[in-house]
Amino acid sequence: MDSNSNTVVVTGFGPFRQHLINSSWEAVKEMSKLGLGENIDLHIMQLPVAYQKAKELVCKIWGTLQPLLTVHIGLASSSKAIIILEQCGKNKGYKEMDVCGFCPEDGCCLLDGPEKIESTINMKTLWKNISVEGIDIVFSRDAGRYICDYTYYTSLYYGNGKAAFIHVPPLSKLVTADFLGKALQIIIVEMLKQCGEKNE
Repeated sequence: MDSNSNTVVVTGFGPFRQHLINSSWEAVKEMSKLGLGENIDLHIMQLPVAYQKAKELVCKIWGTLQPLLTVHIGLASSSKAIIILEQCGKNKGYKEMDVCGFCPEDGCCLLDGPEKIESTINMKTLWKNISVEGIDIVFSRDAGRYICDYTYYTSLYYGNGKAAFIHVPPLSKLVTADFLGKALQIIIVEMLKQCGEKNE
């Protein structure tokens, strides 16, 4: 199964809890206006903050679009003005209920899946190579054991590691959707350089 070498899928999440506007989706919409370069066929999709539904949509992305890379954007509600690059997804420890009041069986993504899966994108290299004026970018190995982490793990599993996850902060006067959209564009374009190096 060959990936479509110029298809990139970027997802954000819908509303949950007190976050009636999810900055991740707002940022993705802004980023899509900017695009990722002429030769990239960009698809964006909103995922619900629901384990099963998010998993189904992620499986669909990999099954139908077979992208070069899928980048999931999530909201880190605790984070101040920082963007977090997540290196890996974890399989177990999902105890929090989603918007449907559902929690995964055994707190697990995939019963026979590995403990964790690393992204083929080297986030540390990425983190060293980019800077976005006006916001700090940090590197992380723990995506937080909620829908974000669950989605990331699922995507890494079905996409053979060709997935990435970026946590963005809530919107504020300083951190606007437009600002985050530009930041995502810079980060994802840099990720694609890594993909390009692997394909040459």
